[in-house]
Amino acid sequence: MGMALPLSSPAELPDNLSARRTGRAVAIAGVALAATAFLAALALWLHYGTTVFFETIAGGIAGCF
Repeated sequence: MGMALPLSSPAELPDNLSARRTGRAVAIAGVALAATAFLAALALWLHYGTTVFFETIAGGIAGCF
């Protein structure tokens, strides 16, 4: 019994470089979104204070459900 043959030749395989670039772009976008959310939360905290900040967050979460 021999080994299985590949379904496609190496010439037909997709380019890994474009997949890496896409993955890197998605990762960078995710980090940028997380950093923006963190900075927005920090700005709210500094502007409104702890009590109002937590009440705003709790109200937003309650509004979702």
